[in-house]
Amino acid sequence: MNQDTALVVFSGGQDSTTCLFWAKHHFAHVIALSFLYGQKHHREVELAREIARKADVPFEVMDVALLGQLGRNSLTDTTLEMDKEKPHDAVPNTFVPGRNLFFLSIAAVYARERGISHLITGVSQTDFSGYPDCRDSFIKSLNVTLNLAMDEQFVLHTPLMWLDKMQTWALADKLGVLELVRNETLTCYNGIQGDGCGHCPACRLRRKGLEEYLAIKEDDSLMSK
Repeated sequence: MNQDTALVVFSGGQDSTTCLFWAKHHFAHVIALSFLYGQKHHREVELAREIARKADVPFEVMDVALLGQLGRNSLTDTTLEMDKEKPHDAVPNTFVPGRNLFFLSIAAVYARERGISHLITGVSQTDFSGYPDCRDSFIKSLNVTLNLAMDEQFVLHTPLMWLDKMQTWALADKLGVLELVRNETLTCYNGIQGDGCGHCPACRLRRKGLEEYLAIKEDDSLMSK
């Protein structure tokens, strides 16, 4: 297996874009793999393609529309109103059941056929919004399962697992892509690029982290004068 190449599960959002540039910093060769899963906002894939082009990273899209048809959620079902807050003792309806399980399993097969052992995903337990497939225990379990299923030694990297959104912005800045991540990614559940709608859960989390980071950065700048 090629130890110099990494495959990034890439949505074109804040987290996966930060991971893409993290991968470029740690591996000689990087490939980005995106998915069409019936999501309302296909534009995220086109933005992902453009970001990959700017990063000089090979980019591929796979159509897995069946995933969006298996479970009912507000990211694929236009008739379902999005949860604005996490329900008590339940996952929000923005959770796409099996999404990370499917994506990482497909990515592992894709990687195996190309001799790639390193897989990178932008999941975070710190800011996991109630999504069970963003937990560290799930990633570790899946890593073992994929290795057993294909008799390989995959390594699932989660650079953001223990970072909150403020720290994720800090990492993007350290990697030199703060403005790119802020202006050219799509995190918003309502499909608005950059700073987004400002109202959906994804936008609120993203904005809070950015404001916290910019405040700290400004304080550090003033202290250094």
